[in-house]
Amino acid sequence: MEKDLIINVNSNDISIALLEDGLLTEIHKEKQDNNYSVGDLYLGKIKKITPALNAAFVNVGHEKDAFLHYHDLGPKVRSLNKYVKLVNNSKKPPLLIKDFEFEPEILKTGRIQDVLAVNQNILVQVAKEPISSKGPRITSEIAFPGRYLVLVPFSNRISVSQKIKDFEERNRLKKLVRSIQPANFGIIVRTVAENRKLSELEADVNSLVEKWTNAVEKLQNAEAPNRIHGELSRTSTLLRDLLNESFNSIVVDDEKLAAELKNYVATIAPEKKDLVKLHKSRVPVFEHFNVDKQIKSSFGKKVSMKSGAYLIVEHTEAMHVIDVNSGHRLKKELNQETGAYETNLVSAKEIVRQLRLRDMGGIIVIDFIDMVDKENRRKLFDYLRDEMKTDKARHTILPVSKFGLIQITRQRVRPEMEIEILEQCPVCQGTGEVKASVLITDEIENNLRYIFQDQNEKYVELRVHPFIFAYFGKGIYNHQWKWFIKYHRWVKLKAVNSYHFLEYHMFNKEGDEIKL
Repeated sequence: MEKDLIINVNSNDISIALLEDGLLTEIHKEKQDNNYSVGDLYLGKIKKITPALNAAFVNVGHEKDAFLHYHDLGPKVRSLNKYVKLVNNSKKPPLLIKDFEFEPEILKTGRIQDVLAVNQNILVQVAKEPISSKGPRITSEIAFPGRYLVLVPFSNRISVSQKIKDFEERNRLKKLVRSIQPANFGIIVRTVAENRKLSELEADVNSLVEKWTNAVEKLQNAEAPNRIHGELSRTSTLLRDLLNESFNSIVVDDEKLAAELKNYVATIAPEKKDLVKLHKSRVPVFEHFNVDKQIKSSFGKKVSMKSGAYLIVEHTEAMHVIDVNSGHRLKKELNQETGAYETNLVSAKEIVRQLRLRDMGGIIVIDFIDMVDKENRRKLFDYLRDEMKTDKARHTILPVSKFGLIQITRQRVRPEMEIEILEQCPVCQGTGEVKASVLITDEIENNLRYIFQDQNEKYVELRVHPFIFAYFGKGIYNHQWKWFIKYHRWVKLKAVNSYHFLEYHMFNKEGDEIKL
């Protein structure tokens, strides 16, 4: 499978599209001024403790206080708090974590008021970005993700991704990591570390330790609320997590970002730095790679598929509901059961793509076409589960219920991707009313008189819809001749297929539009 990352940059945000074999599978939007990205580190101040929720609300500088539950404190939170207090109040060089003695771990069933106090400073990390009216969800179990490893301060554990199944490889990675493990740091080995050399893992560890050191130096003089460490941009994060042998190209339409990405790729995968390419064509990058068209066809309430079947996607406050419809285009040679089964398989593949594309989270209920055969239901569940393996978000899938429903819970750490695909009517501007078509001739006539007589233009090119073009040029004594006789100027007509019926524009000899 070939992957392409297409990046469009404008003044407000960066749009990132991931194509797999030319098919749009993920779309991300990153605001240029986003201050609350997942992974960002903040020195916050406890504003309120709520024993009933066993949680605290923390001021991290957002308009809404961040939410910190007891279960998100981490077992070493006392050690973290003590270290933050020592560093934040000291004018001496920061205490190295390797020389720091850990405090006892907190109880799993403890109370938050026994650990934290109002107005206390605490170092936290954004676990979920602000969504709707809610502030960020945070954790005090700090982690620094790298390309191959995740560094966890105030821990000594080494764990290996469950997706690495080979027993010998798991043991090899544990031995390698143990030989380079810094004191008082835990390490999580990521899936992409499989079959990697010691030198690559060591370089990743050194880079992550340097990030921690820089964060501690900034923490020394910080006052809450304050951002201590900014995670990589969404673009760099995607490259860090996804970049592999299947990548074909990384195309970006901004020269500055292209140079930054080339330097970043050179640090994490030097052999792939030439994959980063600057898009120089006049055709917009999303249009050139057919991304715009795929966005228009993939978002919205109704999602059609080539087989003729379609999905209806509904969003409620509590969940997402997806209804599968055959579209009455089942193959004639198939019986109802077989037809329903085949349509459900095609729909399952598209549903997995939709979940990734829209980044849908929370509870998702899918109403597949009813099937009587229990074996077909089991096969559908297995197929959907296998397809969901490509989804990096944590998820749980329940088997088909007796009502033919499949329920999925999917991790949500960012606001769901919503793209408005309906456009305002260019004729009525959303009012639902248009001016009478019989008046178009008089309107153009008045504008020509103004241009020729008041502005003294010598040349005008009139661009109109093909129907209007045919009307103005009809007959020997047509409108062009009437205008020539009246104004002693020849009006050149040009038909433009993309114009709506009553749209027209006028241009001078240099090709510049004449504003009226």
